[in-house]
Amino acid sequence: MEYKYTDRLLDFIQASPSCFHVVENFAGSLSALGYTELSESQSWELRHGGKYFVRRNGSSIIAFRIPKGTPSGFMMAAAHSDSPTFKVKENPEKPSDAYVQLSTEKYGGMLMATWFDRPLSVAGRIIVSEGDKLKTKLVNVDRDLLVIPSVAIHMNRSANDGMKYSAAVDTLPLYGTAEGAGSFLRIVAESVGVEKESIVGTDLFLYCRGRGTQLGSDGELILSPKLDDLQCAFGCMEGFTDSQESAAIPVCCVFDNEEVGSATKQGAASSLLRDTLRRICLSLDYGEERYRMLLAQSFLVSADNAHAKHPNHPEYSDALNCPVIGGGVVVKYNANQHYTTDGVSSAVFRSICAEAGVRVQSFANRSDMAGGSTLGSIANVLVPVKTVDIGLAQLAMHSAWETAGAQDFDDLCGLMTHYFSRSLHEDEDGIAIRS
Repeated sequence: MEYKYTDRLLDFIQASPSCFHVVENFAGSLSALGYTELSESQSWELRHGGKYFVRRNGSSIIAFRIPKGTPSGFMMAAAHSDSPTFKVKENPEKPSDAYVQLSTEKYGGMLMATWFDRPLSVAGRIIVSEGDKLKTKLVNVDRDLLVIPSVAIHMNRSANDGMKYSAAVDTLPLYGTAEGAGSFLRIVAESVGVEKESIVGTDLFLYCRGRGTQLGSDGELILSPKLDDLQCAFGCMEGFTDSQESAAIPVCCVFDNEEVGSATKQGAASSLLRDTLRRICLSLDYGEERYRMLLAQSFLVSADNAHAKHPNHPEYSDALNCPVIGGGVVVKYNANQHYTTDGVSSAVFRSICAEAGVRVQSFANRSDMAGGSTLGSIANVLVPVKTVDIGLAQLAMHSAWETAGAQDFDDLCGLMTHYFSRSLHEDEDGIAIRS
């Protein structure tokens, strides 16, 4: 079966080996579609009918459009650009008598065993000194460079009985033999055409080599790195750019650092979304009261993938709220507000799904098992709006390679196109969803 968006998603993921590349690629696509980049350090002069985006730290991005008429509120979606990985430390090389390893530390909570015995490389950014200025350059050492080797079964007979991995010992990647000592930063510098000596700062991460693929009886499954959360980030941005004008201001956000709690200057807990919305209002000559009125007529879709019912371990799922791959978009619920969905936001979102003809599933953790959290409740602290947490059903979340559904992804892209073409209107009689 042919799926409309899968190849484009897999191409995007392959071209986006770090959060900085994710945002750079989104910025390039938006620019090609006529969006104007704004700078937080400069004045904004927005116009009705204009299309804009702003970046922070090179790893978070917010895109928005101003309708030609008077806006009724904000229709927003948020996803994240980062994924669990290993960050290369400042003094990267760890030599020994026979080998050179890279010194790394965990970023986020990954399934560590899935990183072993596969080709890896390094991507991210470096800061270089050029004359009297410091400049940022994106890095992708675009070749098979590293491996994290397993210990042979002959040397650890209990390896299949369960392993406890130490990030300081077991997961250090092998860079090469002792003869290669001292060459890592030179290779990084050469990949962007600068001298090693010009590097004054680095943010470098490991990534899995290879393009994702489709599998299953009819190509209905997607296997790829970084499906959490680039599948939602790409789907939201596709829907945003494909959508039609409505009475609302559509806003698409992709934040960094969700995997480590979002409490950074570029995370969902930062002021980035609030600052952007307030500056939109200020540029349109709206005061504080009008800003608050717009928030009251606004909605946020927090999009981050959900756990699918596992074929080998269905007992880990809640019996009545366990989505499956191929079953449609997932609405996520949690009584303790790790997911911010409530009765009102669920009703609004499900109504939009019904309009778009998209199937909906429900997810809740088994009541005696703790789950994760995501962007919605975090962003709500500074931007209090009606919010629903959604995602796509996937297996092996936080593995180096993850599995999800091709039809579900097509559904998400079509749904977000419809969502960003709508607006919310609430009064004493209730809530209406309009174009």
